[in-house]
Amino acid sequence: MKKVRIGIVGVGNMGSAHIKSVAEIEKAELAAICDLDKAKADEKAKDAGCKAFYNATEMLESGTIDAVIIATPHYDHLPIAAKAFECGVHVLSEKPIAVHKNDAQKMIDAHNQHPELKFAAMFQQRTIKAHMKIKQLIDSGELGEIKRVNWIITDWFRTQRYYDSGGWRATWKGEGGGVLLNQCPHQLDLFQWFFGLPVKVWSKVSIGKYHNIEVEDDVSTFCEFSNGATGSFITSTGESPGTNRLEITGDRGRLVLENGELSFKRTELNVSEFCATTSESFAHAPVWDVKIPCGKDSANAHKDVIADFVNAILEDRAPLAPAEQGINSVEFGNAMLYSGLKGVTVNMPLDGDAYETMLMELINNSTFKKSEVKAAKVDMSSSF
Repeated sequence: MKKVRIGIVGVGNMGSAHIKSVAEIEKAELAAICDLDKAKADEKAKDAGCKAFYNATEMLESGTIDAVIIATPHYDHLPIAAKAFECGVHVLSEKPIAVHKNDAQKMIDAHNQHPELKFAAMFQQRTIKAHMKIKQLIDSGELGEIKRVNWIITDWFRTQRYYDSGGWRATWKGEGGGVLLNQCPHQLDLFQWFFGLPVKVWSKVSIGKYHNIEVEDDVSTFCEFSNGATGSFITSTGESPGTNRLEITGDRGRLVLENGELSFKRTELNVSEFCATTSESFAHAPVWDVKIPCGKDSANAHKDVIADFVNAILEDRAPLAPAEQGINSVEFGNAMLYSGLKGVTVNMPLDGDAYETMLMELINNSTFKKSEVKAAKVDMSSSF
């Protein structure tokens, strides 16, 4: 195989952007486009010079493509991915890989039946230089043992018009959640990529605090890790101008990422050692004020992930963001929501059945008025 023939399912905002990205990747060929909206699919396919489909199963079974990029509403990720694996097609899924933990596990189980196929997630934030540097500093032990983590990510401001732009948006039936499922999966992925999953989660969740929606738009979470370290994660789509600040305190100082800059107040000694051995009552460990260069980020991180996915197929190697890791961010977000809506502390791992039961109750009891939500036309009769 010299080029990977790619099909894209869902050509809304992200799917349309992926069309342009694929066209710029030398080892990729856009072979097909699929969308429930026939006129949109025809228009995009004509412009791209490829075949149009209006049914995901037909595209996956056509033999036209080697790999598929899934850019549909969240609930459709599982059935399309499972069908793709059944058809021998590699999968790159937009975030989140699934709405809830059980569905994420079903995607992983489906892939495990076809381990020769590549399964990647669109976690392009892992390609950001500052994020890569944070990962390196943590893994190398440069920060010492992590003691506390705070992430305030409230620069996701969205207007009411944004939520009104699609019948599936901000509904339990159509989207399965709000800010934790739509805006924050990247930060949830980075959080677990950096620090691993916590062992306890407690959240305050607000439903429609700033908008006329039935899902969460404001969340404050406190968590605890196995080593006793604590963390907080605060997010909202109702604050403007909002904040994006990650603060990591370790035994060798404090690392802060804000406004694209990475600064490290590094102590010359382990803080725990200095605390235990100094003869002074009000002393502080000597600190180096370090500005960490990160390098210039790519102009198109989404394209970088797609290109890596293509190369992973051609070189038969693991992709940059294996989708199996996507279950961790889904589980973390689910735990936040379950804790907040049930008013309990969640001990990890999350009970996936309990969460799915709660979600089904939210869907069945919904009285929120929106236009009818359409499901993807995927025949799953033989996929499980």
